[in-house]
Amino acid sequence: MTDHPTTPDAGLPEGVDDAVRAELTSLRESIDNIDAAVVHMLAERFKATQRVGRLKAEHKLPPADPARERTQIKRLRELAAGAHLDPVFAEKFLNFIIAEVIRHHEAIANDAVAGGNDAA
Repeated sequence: MTDHPTTPDAGLPEGVDDAVRAELTSLRESIDNIDAAVVHMLAERFKATQRVGRLKAEHKLPPADPARERTQIKRLRELAAGAHLDPVFAEKFLNFIIAEVIRHHEAIANDAVAGGNDAA
């Protein structure tokens, strides 16, 4: 699934047992594939949030939705706990994404206002 294969055993010192090297390489290849999947999933997520941003701008809705954000953070923390992932980490990750989405929504809204001024 990786678009650009890496050298998974790069940086290993000479003399590392071949079985250890093979297992580490296999695990790192899996990690590389997961990373690629995460990037592609984030790209899809941002495509959807861009559409949300355009819809909000068209209807003059605010870029941020604190109630929705709280609901999503609670939901993600519960999902993280169920998946044995640190809920604090999951919340930090989602907050990072939310901040970027709001930044995009603000830019879309500003572009809509600027575009509206050009038409006048």
